[in-house]
Amino acid sequence: MNKVVIVTGAANGIGKGIALAYAEKGAKVVLADMNEEKGKALERQMNAKFVRTDVRSEEDIQNLMKTAIAEYGKIDILINNAGVSKFKNVYDLAVTEWDDILNTNLRSVFICSKEGAKYMRQNADGGAIVNIASTRAIMSEPNSEAYAASKGGIVAITHALAASLSEDRITVNAISPGWIETGDYTQLSARDHAQHFSKRVGKPEDIARGCIYLTENDFVTGENLIIDGGMTRKMIYEE
Repeated sequence: MNKVVIVTGAANGIGKGIALAYAEKGAKVVLADMNEEKGKALERQMNAKFVRTDVRSEEDIQNLMKTAIAEYGKIDILINNAGVSKFKNVYDLAVTEWDDILNTNLRSVFICSKEGAKYMRQNADGGAIVNIASTRAIMSEPNSEAYAASKGGIVAITHALAASLSEDRITVNAISPGWIETGDYTQLSARDHAQHFSKRVGKPEDIARGCIYLTENDFVTGENLIIDGGMTRKMIYEE
């Protein structure tokens, strides 16, 4: 894969899994994260390029794109993965906390996509953007208002961007992960796995394979791919 791929939130969890998957396919990967220690370690492991980036900052995002161009000469793929969550009683959730989650999760998708597309549109074959949303965009537990709103916004901006960027040959899709275990997978219980039609909890590489599928298919755009082992389709009755 002779592609240049930017992954935000790349130092841990799902982002790390996505970055590793693209590197294994031969892509040149730019790792964007605030965690400099883990980002630098992954940079050495993958022979990639780490750029310390706070996705709440327009200047940081612009620097990320310029660094990718300076290092590799182009940008083909952008994975908007960076995000935070805070599950807090709606009566106690401060507006500043709400703003921070929306700025990190949703506003960043707009800025990263806008800045990245400026370079992608110069490519003969355009580019591809994948936004990592969540199944919490369509289903909820209590105390998830800010996170759910941000992820619902990501699903909505995905099809809007797909329409706006189509003339520049840039596809835009979302992935809504379900339960993806980024810690010790061996500590999961049989009950945890049984909640899924797939009979197992998800792993970061499940999301990475979805990203690769979406960025290798220019006939798929404006979609939200739910990767959750069937969990959101399962009817659960308390007996």
